[in-house]
Amino acid sequence: MSKKSDRLAALPAGLLPLLSQPQLETRYGVSDWQVLKWIKQGMPVKPFAGRQKRFDLAEVEAWMAANDPAFSGDPQLLATSA
Repeated sequence: MSKKSDRLAALPAGLLPLLSQPQLETRYGVSDWQVLKWIKQGMPVKPFAGRQKRFDLAEVEAWMAANDPAFSGDPQLLATSA
């Protein structure tokens, strides 16, 4: 019988997995309350089984760039907000 690690397959090009809320919190270094605040402000969320939420990283990054200059990737804005 093959090992579970032998059955892993690469994702097709251009296909990204959806992040869970704890994974999103870790990526941005924020608390669950901050993520909930962002959701209320309109951050894109994908419905998932039950009451769980998933986040498409590309959509979240685009939303962050449009709504929070600190996350836009502009080094001058990051330097002034620190």
